Amino acid sequence: MSFNINNNSVQLQLPAPELLAVMDGTRVTIGTLLHNPCKIIFDNLGAATVSITMSSLNGGLQTWKTFPGGEALVLDNDLECFPAGTTFYGTGASGTFSIAYTYIQG
Repeated sequence: MSFNINNNSVQLQLPAPELLAVMDGTRVTIGTLLHNPCKIIFDNLGAATVSITMSSLNGGLQTWKTFPGGEALVLDNDLECFPAGTTFYGTGASGTFSIAYTYIQG
């Protein structure tokens, strides 16, 4: 739970469904955010490098970040990082890429 200082109310932080995809050497859709995340984890679960792009970057054609094998990135309390509806894509030779996040119940 978190506390909203603006209106003195308790807010619930809930888990969203994990976005998960297997890399196959082509650009694959990892998934689309259903909610605005307040915490988000990008996790390259494989050994191969994975390049991540998203729908807001030139229609998914521009790379946002390249994750070496086994690398993870946590963005914590960056409430304006990615809006709901953002679709993530990954390109890697093999392995699985995961995006897990939580959101504040509105």
